[in-house]
Formats: sequence, C-alpha cells, structure tokens
Amino acid sequence: MLKLDFHGSGRHFLQIPGPSPVPDRILRAISLPTIDHRGPEFAALGMKVLAGLKQIFKTQQPIIVYPASGTGAWEAALTNTLSAQDHVIMYETGHFASLWQKMATRLGIHTEFIAGQGDDAEFPNAFSWRRGVQAELVEERLRRDSQHRIKAVCVVHNETSTGVTSDIPAVRRAIDAAKHPALLMVDSISGLACVDYRHDEWGVDVTVSGSQKGLMLPPGISFNAVSARALETSKTTRLPRSFFAWDDIIEMNRGGYWPYTPNTNLLYGLSEALDMLLEQGLDAVFTRHERWARGVRAAVQAWGLPIQCVEARACSPVLTGVVMPTGVDADVVRKLIYERFDLSLGTGLGKLKGRMFRIGHLGDSNDLTLVATIAGCEMGLKASGVHLAGSGVQAVMNVFGGADSRTH
Repeated sequence: MLKLDFHGSGRHFLQIPGPSPVPDRILRAISLPTIDHRGPEFAALGMKVLAGLKQIFKTQQPIIVYPASGTGAWEAALTNTLSAQDHVIMYETGHFASLWQKMATRLGIHTEFIAGQGDDAEFPNAFSWRRGVQAELVEERLRRDSQHRIKAVCVVHNETSTGVTSDIPAVRRAIDAAKHPALLMVDSISGLACVDYRHDEWGVDVTVSGSQKGLMLPPGISFNAVSARALETSKTTRLPRSFFAWDDIIEMNRGGYWPYTPNTNLLYGLSEALDMLLEQGLDAVFTRHERWARGVRAAVQAWGLPIQCVEARACSPVLTGVVMPTGVDADVVRKLIYERFDLSLGTGLGKLKGRMFRIGHLGDSNDLTLVATIAGCEMGLKASGVHLAGSGVQAVMNVFGGADSRTH
C-alpha cells in the first residue's frame, strides 16, 4: 500500500488562501453516518442549510447548491443566463478572472476582457493584477453600448491570486449610471464569509461561491445565489445545461431535496459551518479577518517587501501577496519554507508565477497561528538570502497585542 507521509510531528500549517483548514467541529460533523437522501431527516437538513446560506449571502432569493467546485458554479452562472454568441464584459483582476473569461469563451460566449488603465513599473504587463475593478471603465464601456448588446458584467469580488478586493457596490452604481440592463455576475468564492457581502442590497444578479474558503469546508460544494431577474432571464436563454439547470434544483429544494444525489456528508459539515459563523456573528467574523490582514501586512511592510495589492482600500482581508526582490524565485523560497517549517504558502499564479507568494489568513485561524506563520516566512526568507529591513514577527505581535487585540 502506498504511504504518503510528508510531515513529521505536530500539525501542518496550511496557510494557503484556500482550501483553508477545516475545524475539528466540522470534521466531526462530516464523519456522521450517511442518511437516505430521500428521507425526512435529510429534508430537514436541506431546509436548514438553504435557510442558513441566505443569511451568509444576505439574500431572500434562491441559492442553488452544487456538488462541485467553484468552477462548476462559474459554469452554472454562465449557462443559466446566457446564449451562444451573447456579448459579455469581464474585468481582468487576476488569474481567476482570467480563468472565468477563458471558460466563457469556450462556452461560445463573446467575451470582452477589460484591463485596468495606468502604469506600473514593477509589473508593466499586470497592472490590473495589483488593483481592484475600476468601475468608471465599466460605466464608460456600457455607455457606448447604446443598443444594449452586452448581456452581463462579470467581476471577481476577492481575487484569490492577488489579494485584491473590489468594490462591488461601485460596479453596481456604474451599471445603473449607464442606464444599462446588463446582468451583474460576481465571483465571491474567496470573499464569502470573510468579507462583508450583500447579494440583495448590492443588486447582484448571480453570486458564485464555494465551500473551501471562508465556510471552512473541504472542496466539493459550490453555490449560485440568484436574483429574480436572473431567474426570469434563465427561462429564455439557450446555452445547454442539464446538471446545472436552476429550475429543477429550485423546484426540488422546496421540500429540502435535490434532483440528483447530493454530497450528504459535506452538507452535514456545511450545516455545522453555518452554525459556527452565525453563532459568532458575521460582523465579528469580518472584524477578525480585517485584524489578521492588518497584522500580516504590518509584517510584510516591516520586512521592506512590496505587497501585491498597491491600493490600501482594496487590500484583501483574506490573503496577502508578498512580492520577492528581482532575481529571487518565490517558489524556491516557498519550497524551503515548506520543507524546513512544515508551512504551506500559496504560489504565484499566471503572470505572477515565481514573482510572489501568498499568505492566507482566513477561516479557522487565530492570532498565534499567524504569528507562527510570519515566523516561518521570516526564517525562510532569511535562509533564502532575502534581505529584510526589520522583524515582521515583532510587527505582527505589535498589532495583535495592541488595544484592539480581541478576535471576537
């Protein structure tokens, strides 16, 4: 029997920006015996998680749950609302925005990829990958579409590849200012349950999310939160869909069931995750993530290294991208940190491959977890020959040990 034994004693530090560590409480829930997915006990579970999800998404509209990764929910959002050759605009904020755009193109949708405007000497080919969505560019493009050929605007809320959080209400205001009927579709896979998100209030038509980030579950569940307008649109669009079709799922969900075999044990875990988040209160969850992000950013600044996100107001509470000096391969540094200190960090993706690594600070974490993470990074950077201006460990301790050091 093949034995995979990568780690020694103690608990591995999983500080990638998702999948995030799964709390023991959720693991115990997932381990419960599987039940009949057509029986009354399952219906009660189904109704509970659907009601709880509405509180997390802050919506009164339907939420569709898929036994799939976030990529499946991306496809569901597109295929339920669009037809072949429909024109959509998508905004380039990083690797995951790029993958969503690639998927849309493969589905036969005509995509127009908008990149941010400006100069960046350090990243001349990736200006958009250091900033949030420039809503004025969306408005300007929609104003030029006098015949309303553009059917949707697709943006990423929290870009996991870069550590940038975009202002979704500003995008909504841009669409409204242009007096354009385009649907607003938002990927909040890594933002949900870490950053304040308001599907109804912000006028989002489809929100895409997944289980393995702020919800603290293993990968394998994804979501579409849908507006009444998106549901109405889905009745006349013509992209093929069967497994991902909203109508059959919504109809079966009325009784707490699904039209296919759902991932029962992950739904146990989802039920427990919802309880944990709502018991603590979403405002406390968001405050905790903001504090962690401040501490980690203080550490990176103390090292004298650039942060991938250059807009202070757009820095993500979920993760921080750390840019390496010219000539230093970030993946070599990550490998050393992994091997020496049993600490996993996120790799640079796409245009950022080898240029930066990502520190996740989300979900089932705490102050001491992140102090240890910064210590592991600091030792690894020094061992890799990277010159550091000061102590990131002391900087993060100053933040977490200060007057606002409470996590709840």
